[in-house]
Amino acid sequence: MPDPRFFQALGPVSLSDLAALTGARLLSGDGEALIRQAAPLNRADATSISFITDRKRSGELAASQAGACFMAEALAGSAPEGCAVLVTAHPQAAWSAAASALHRPLLTEAGEAWVHPSAELESGVIVSPGAVVGEGARIGAGTHLGPGAAVGPGVSIGRNCRIGPRVVLGFAMVGDNVSISAGAVIGEAGFGATAGPTGVVDVPQLGRVIIQDNVTIGANCCIDRGAFDDTVIGENTKIDNLVHIAHNTRIGRNCVMAAFVGISGSVTVGDGVAFGGRAGVADHQTIGDGASVGAGAGVIRDIPPGAIWSGYPAKPVREWLRETAWVTRSAHRKG
Repeated sequence: MPDPRFFQALGPVSLSDLAALTGARLLSGDGEALIRQAAPLNRADATSISFITDRKRSGELAASQAGACFMAEALAGSAPEGCAVLVTAHPQAAWSAAASALHRPLLTEAGEAWVHPSAELESGVIVSPGAVVGEGARIGAGTHLGPGAAVGPGVSIGRNCRIGPRVVLGFAMVGDNVSISAGAVIGEAGFGATAGPTGVVDVPQLGRVIIQDNVTIGANCCIDRGAFDDTVIGENTKIDNLVHIAHNTRIGRNCVMAAFVGISGSVTVGDGVAFGGRAGVADHQTIGDGASVGAGAGVIRDIPPGAIWSGYPAKPVREWLRETAWVTRSAHRKG
């Protein structure tokens, strides 16, 4: 059971309702049976729902006490007696939806804050102690602002968003169901400088940040506003902690970025692109739909759609592996 000091229990929920919620097919078990918690196989009990994605874990499934489990139909025979089987092509995603229906993190209640008289807050908005909402800002129903969050003038935040403690949001338009974790800074000026008669001068950053629906942004991320064009984060993209995205960059839909990724200015990233941790991209590059960038890679030229690149400088992964193997053999060659 998730620790009740941190999570609110929303259940119980019947198996038939969980099947309807996730699109899974209840292959075995009583649809009226009640599930109270989501848990991994090794910690599940008769009131829990779990999942399995790998046949190698079938022994763990057979030993589990789970009351129900999401799995592919090919693994159904491994389920122990008394474990209801919910068949789906995406067991972990189904379990994630079920877990969200059964548990919710406890949120700070509304308290003393400063909200500009011209700001528009729909019903159900929670503004935690120490938060600030600037002139002309608009916040949609069901959104929660954590303690110390700062929403700048004119910022628009959609419905059912979660803005964490100490998040700074300026020059930004945020869609619905967006989650921004603690300490993230959205909309500050990007790095723009040029030579002047007496030395280097700052270039004004006159664009915005557009964050589309269902985006997740991790703790202490920095996403710069555009210089002239907008910086855009596409729908359903998931960004880990400590990621930096520079001005004028456009990230597509359904992208994933692990921690310490750095994207330079005016980069275009297609849909469904994956970045390993600490990958970096030089400015004005284009990364095609469905491409993958390996951990620690340094991208200094365009990557075509669907390609897998790694290394520094980044190149097609097979080429990089061959070169790495050659260098290793050469280093150990005698004489």
